[in-house]
Amino acid sequence: MSTLKVPNYPLPSLSLLGVNAAAISSLEATSAGSIAQAWFAKFGPALQSGDVKAATALILPTSDAQGSDGQPGTLLAHWRDQLALTWDFRTFSGLPKITAALEARLASTGFKNVHLAPGTANLERIDEAGDVVWVSAHFVFETTVAKGTGIVRLVPVPGAGGVEWKAHTIYTTLSSLTDFPEHSGSLRNDEPNHGLWAGQRAAALEYRNEDGTSRNPQVLVIGAGQSGLEVAARLKYLSVDALIVERNKRVGDNWRGRYEALCLHDTVWYDHMPYIPFPPTWPVYTPAQKLANWLEFYADSLELNVWTSTNITSAKQDPQTKKWHVSVTRTTDAGVEDKRDFVVNHVVFACGVGAGAPTTPVIEGMDTFRGQILHSTQHKSARDHLGKKVVVIGACTSDVTMVQRGSTYIMSTKNGWDVLFKGGYVEGGPPVDIVDRVVASMPHFMAVDYQAIRVRKLAELDKDLIDGLNKVGFRTNLGIKDSGFGLLAWSKLGGYYLDVGASALISKGAIKLHPAPNGISHFTPTGLVFPDGTTLDADVVLFATGLGSPEAQFDRTFGEHVVKEMYAANKPGYGGVGGLDKEGEIRGAWRPTGVQGLWYMFGNLALCRFHSNHMALQIKAMEEGIYSGKYED
Repeated sequence: MSTLKVPNYPLPSLSLLGVNAAAISSLEATSAGSIAQAWFAKFGPALQSGDVKAATALILPTSDAQGSDGQPGTLLAHWRDQLALTWDFRTFSGLPKITAALEARLASTGFKNVHLAPGTANLERIDEAGDVVWVSAHFVFETTVAKGTGIVRLVPVPGAGGVEWKAHTIYTTLSSLTDFPEHSGSLRNDEPNHGLWAGQRAAALEYRNEDGTSRNPQVLVIGAGQSGLEVAARLKYLSVDALIVERNKRVGDNWRGRYEALCLHDTVWYDHMPYIPFPPTWPVYTPAQKLANWLEFYADSLELNVWTSTNITSAKQDPQTKKWHVSVTRTTDAGVEDKRDFVVNHVVFACGVGAGAPTTPVIEGMDTFRGQILHSTQHKSARDHLGKKVVVIGACTSDVTMVQRGSTYIMSTKNGWDVLFKGGYVEGGPPVDIVDRVVASMPHFMAVDYQAIRVRKLAELDKDLIDGLNKVGFRTNLGIKDSGFGLLAWSKLGGYYLDVGASALISKGAIKLHPAPNGISHFTPTGLVFPDGTTLDADVVLFATGLGSPEAQFDRTFGEHVVKEMYAANKPGYGGVGGLDKEGEIRGAWRPTGVQGLWYMFGNLALCRFHSNHMALQIKAMEEGIYSGKYED
């Protein structure tokens, strides 16, 4: 299923912590506030004074334990930091690593004014896990240059006179720069503009000085999909000049050009964008064409500087100055080619996971096939293939006979979002920025056992769906270590399907199934032959085999040396872009890649909403000279 190595981090059950359930049986929801307040009364002063010993005394020590899968594991604390302590995305698992990070960075970052956020402490019992109980609480803090927020989960341990509470997880993230606040809300532009706006916008978009020479932006963003637009929006309202270049004719064409029936599988409550949330009339699942129009509206409303019909012809870094020299060719509305050369401090690559480059395997005999061979990115409408025998290679989102090579994780969106988003991204739920932080507060590897509980519950709800697939030979699984689609998405960008109807068609036989665990042997003029000797006739063979790697696209855009530099600049297990590093963080995404001034922005609408702020804060800090460098251990 995956070669990803996931450490075994059991949930902090009372039995593993050595606490008798009777010792906390009298706890009530109202107890959470006093427990959290008492802990912060010690933790805040310890951080502000730089007393690492006092701070770590409040954190769960490391001990041997057993995971939910029965395998040996380690019960330990986790501190996940996004920029606040490290100017990086790091997860420190175990007290020794947490201690080392604090000793190296606590004094220089200057944590201060660490306070429990009023009314945020909650007593949570994870009923499905048996005897897991913790107190969660949000907190705020400041550093020498920024303001941040955090979330802690406290668990009971044996102590003098009963139990005491120690941190099992701590999450810290920056939210703003103290001296460079975002120009929104009370800081928005409040000057009347009488008749000047149109001319000012036209001039800003042209990127020319008064003498006609090119004016350089501070940041060049490649790609005007959701990732490029959202990070550019964040930068704009931090007063960082960003130009977005997009090869398509219109903003949103990356969605308009996909197949007609495409609809987002994520819900509207999960998908809100920065500054302009979707209106309350918006459908739960957004049609792709509707999203395309929204992105165009978004760019226009926020006055983002976008050049469409623009291609990168060269992008190279000056080895001395570390600035990026980028040449572009823009085709204007009048059909005139405008060639421009920019020198910028930062280039943000925001072209998606595979930048639209399809992965199509090369199979013997393809050149002899008399039918049509397509990749799923080329599919527009089923009407194009009426009356034809279509074979789809792959069994994930891109759907008629389907050839399944390996097992697939299947989750119905109907039940899935109810289970996974319960109390979070729902109608009437908390503000999305709070939910975003709650989700981020659980490190990927630490959350495996927690997710497995919910995935097994979801599998029970989806039992009829899964049984129907299995009966016709469609092989399913529960994801890596039974954790669902999360680790599959992060580590291999596939291997799962969020069902919106295709599973029922497979179960009913409307979509036929051909299991092929050993793949395809070869093509013939009329179809496919498999290693077991079976055959399939076909008029159209459509490969739903995913897109290319982000690393390959980086090499194509910036030169073959770039990814090597990313690996060389990081310790083993951490370099490159895409996939998970040894701490469970996304390699190279939203944080320094290892190549100065080169950034990787990607993700669905929700990830871009959340992490666009992180990227913008880093770039702004660098531009203002207050970035002190990421933590190196």
